[in-house]
Amino acid sequence: MREFMQYVRNAFYGATGWSEDNSYKDLNVTARELIDFPLPRGIRLSLSSLATPHFATSYQLCNVGVVDGSISYLHSSVPLTAVPAQSDKIPLGALMRSYRGLHQLGSRGGTPWSWETGPQTGTIPQVPAVAEMDRIPNKDKSSLLYGRLYLPQSLLEAMVIKRFSSALQVQISAVSEQSLRNGGTMLSVVQYDRGNYGVEGLYSTDGGLLGLRGLYNFGGDASVATMGSPNGTGSLESTEKERIYGRFSAGGEMYYGTLNKSGGMSLGARFATLPTHKGTPLTATLTINPLMGNINTTYAVLAKDFLAMATRMEFNAYSYESDWAVGLEFWSNRRPAGFLLGAEPSLDLESDQSEPPRKKERSFQAKMEWRLDDPEPEPAKIIEKPTGSKEEYLGVFKARLSSNLNLGLVWEGRAKSLIFSLGTGVDLQRLGEPFRSLGLEVQYSS
Repeated sequence: MREFMQYVRNAFYGATGWSEDNSYKDLNVTARELIDFPLPRGIRLSLSSLATPHFATSYQLCNVGVVDGSISYLHSSVPLTAVPAQSDKIPLGALMRSYRGLHQLGSRGGTPWSWETGPQTGTIPQVPAVAEMDRIPNKDKSSLLYGRLYLPQSLLEAMVIKRFSSALQVQISAVSEQSLRNGGTMLSVVQYDRGNYGVEGLYSTDGGLLGLRGLYNFGGDASVATMGSPNGTGSLESTEKERIYGRFSAGGEMYYGTLNKSGGMSLGARFATLPTHKGTPLTATLTINPLMGNINTTYAVLAKDFLAMATRMEFNAYSYESDWAVGLEFWSNRRPAGFLLGAEPSLDLESDQSEPPRKKERSFQAKMEWRLDDPEPEPAKIIEKPTGSKEEYLGVFKARLSSNLNLGLVWEGRAKSLIFSLGTGVDLQRLGEPFRSLGLEVQYSS
């Protein structure tokens, strides 16, 4: 379950038209969220508020052996007026859904994404829509400030996001704590996104790390965007017929530590279906680390609107060690307490099980004249408008299993105005003491 501040930060990206699809670090984010979702530990309570369209606060209290907490503040230069901030109105998919579909390349900076339709068919988007996004003044010069203080450790973390143009963004993150070298560390990332490709340069004070990573898109909407006008050899109609409703992405990263004189690199590729794809949405990735010999493959599929699954296979070409993991999420329209309380009866079942209308007999006048009755005019179709904004799903069940037989189970949902996450970790190799962790997280926002 995502925290409220992450939800607001995603809303900031949606308001400014920034997409994270062209970031190499998020190449396999779909499978990672379906498999490596965090398990709640202990008891955690969060109180958050979007006090003004520009300012948000969050207070958190935890009890995992010891009592600690944190205080967070966030400021956005872009007004987030159309973002639902109340915990009883926030769409659950924005906090809990793991499968991430790609956006169209032309959607960045264009029409805002909608909660109802979403960027991917059958999914709920991660980024909320902001009304009249094109009318936001200086959205290409926007900025975001974020700070969080952990107590009683006195650990401080901060983040600054600054947009210089529609394609250029700088993000600076810093952590201050006495146990760290030099009392803290800072990471600077420069992001340049041109739609068809994205490039990032980074520098970290921890080891003097310098890095460069990039991602290039081809096929699908990327090929259509780079094609010439219809006056050439082909027509738009033939181009549409030959179009592949999926996008291929290939990229890599390299980094070098100036202090420890060591470096590394990795290469990766991804295929993901587009929102215009009529079939089953899927995402497949392959990453290779040539220096360490690691090969990682993932496959995620949205089998149904309520069911998403992912698998991951890792192999080392030098040590011949391998690892696998599977994960799934199952959305349910049952009560928020979980599967044990059962489902509410559906009101639509009565209409589905009703008897079919009987065929009307010929009138007496038609029988005397040896003819059929005149066709009756068809009744006007009554289009019923939705009477409320009732959500289709009330909770989600997540599970994962790895090769070392570690099982993770989480149920997330909403009870009244509280959003909760209840989970446990089970070690199937130690059936005498199988439960390794148990936790409950509760969020409330206004």
